[in-house]
Amino acid sequence: MKYENIYWDEYLLRDDHLTASILAIGDSWFWYPFPGGSLLNALSPLLKTGQHTVLAVGKNGAEAYDYVNGTYKKLVDRLLTLHGGFHTSAVFISGGGNDFAGYNDLRPLLGIDCTNAPSEAACYRDAEGRDTLGPFMADLRENLDTLIGRVFPKVSEQAVVFLHNYDYAIPTGEGVGSNSWLLPALDAAKVPAALRAKCVNLLIDRYTDELKALAQKYGPRIEVVDTRETLSAGDWANELHPKPSGFRKIAEKWRPQLRKHGLCI
Repeated sequence: MKYENIYWDEYLLRDDHLTASILAIGDSWFWYPFPGGSLLNALSPLLKTGQHTVLAVGKNGAEAYDYVNGTYKKLVDRLLTLHGGFHTSAVFISGGGNDFAGYNDLRPLLGIDCTNAPSEAACYRDAEGRDTLGPFMADLRENLDTLIGRVFPKVSEQAVVFLHNYDYAIPTGEGVGSNSWLLPALDAAKVPAALRAKCVNLLIDRYTDELKALAQKYGPRIEVVDTRETLSAGDWANELHPKPSGFRKIAEKWRPQLRKHGLCI
């Protein structure tokens, strides 16, 4: 599959006698298959102005762990070896959202019964009152850190890693087909309606803190694109994915940092 200068199939890239200048390691925000496509589709016209070709690796539902020790580890390593080097200008990483979205991911982070929780932070406590987000986010950061640590030796010293933090998803219960990612877990934990969106926002904020910690560790070779508060309620197609117009809004938030590194004009 390809769209202009974006390739989701390395063999099509090879058939077109091209080499990727940007690798995009990611989840459904890079792979969303419905009309209008993903964030990469929205980034395509920006990157085209910089004459860049993107090769994507990953899949819908991919978690950060999958890139470093799971399903896509060998593929990520192979593509970094084949398409890394001096001609690689950047590596985009979209990972982390699926680690805490979905019933089996979110429900264990929430308390058994949050009916009387005084705040969203109080909803992230186990039966003994211990914070569940701290250890979880530490593991998530470690996986991303491991991935970044594998990227840098395979690319030029000028190559930059771009990380992003999605946006404040709205737990409406609307999914794709029978899949709904956020609301079922919040309902099962008996999170009050007034705290549901705040619980999701806290996840995104804590995730952003981890990305910023990675940027502090690695310095100017890491760019964190902060896209919080970009989308309105009408920009969401479902609980986790924007409509095409929403992805274009998100892409515009990438523009200044892409331009900073000569990736677009």
